[in-house]
Amino acid sequence: MEQGAHSTDARPPAILLMGPTASGKTDLALRLAEQFPCDIVSVDSALVYRGMDIGTAKPPPDILARVPHRLIDICDPSETYSAARFREDALTAMSEITARGRVPLLVGGTMLYFRALQRGLSTLPESDPALRTRLAERLRRDGAEAMHRWLADVDPASAARIHRNDPQRVSRALEVFLISGEPMSRLWRADAEQALPYRVLKLVRSPRERTVLHARIAARFDAMLAEGFEAEVRALWRRADLSPELPAMRCVGYRQMLQYLRGEYSFADMTERALAATRQLAKRQFTWLRAEPRCLWIYDDSDTVATSARAVERFLFAQGSASATNSGADH
Repeated sequence: MEQGAHSTDARPPAILLMGPTASGKTDLALRLAEQFPCDIVSVDSALVYRGMDIGTAKPPPDILARVPHRLIDICDPSETYSAARFREDALTAMSEITARGRVPLLVGGTMLYFRALQRGLSTLPESDPALRTRLAERLRRDGAEAMHRWLADVDPASAARIHRNDPQRVSRALEVFLISGEPMSRLWRADAEQALPYRVLKLVRSPRERTVLHARIAARFDAMLAEGFEAEVRALWRRADLSPELPAMRCVGYRQMLQYLRGEYSFADMTERALAATRQLAKRQFTWLRAEPRCLWIYDDSDTVATSARAVERFLFAQGSASATNSGADH
């Protein structure tokens, strides 16, 4: 949506390219990086992990050599990577890119990371490993529905925001409540939002029809299987330091493949569960994106590269650029 001109805005530019999984964000980002002085920063909670390449649809080495991506392969799967750490790493990367006279192009589908980057984070309590273990045991015993009902009792605002099929975030919200005695939603509100010190263009890459996205999800998973996804997860499973409860092992696709390797599902059940989980992920991403203000949606029924390039060119070079010069912190 067009806003008033902000030609006097002295903040450096940054581009956020968001979208649901399998929507074509990476390909579009590569094309934009070839046309404009942009350096890519990954906004993906799975791409940070080394050795998790096929199931995360990580760009292949030849692409990464030609167009480097920051914040890829920066963690071991045994580590926990948080939104707070992402914000710190992303701001550092953006500052370095800007200092070189180039433009940060942040690309990915982890909406919580985009939100953290734009609005900052409240000071939540550190994770308690013992409590997290007890919550994981209760999740296995009682199920995700019961955990979500518990969260709704103690923190209705967080329960309304977190889907019941997202047990990792449900458990974290419960953990925060049990440690602090305060609902996580109240702690989020307690801290003033921290504005992103950039003027921002926000693009959303998405097919217009949900059925098209579902077909792409299925085709991509078939390609992953053909490329050796099962062998990749087998190699991770052989590591003694990787438990099924670690965030890396709970990534969509990896969790279902690991359950298959442990004999919990048949191969056909694993495939269907992985596809269903990926579709649910896309649905949650759409929910976040629809609530994200001042975005330019790039649909399949346009020339996606040309449409995006025109928006980027106006943003970077035209006088009195429009919505692109909005603050990154939307209040």
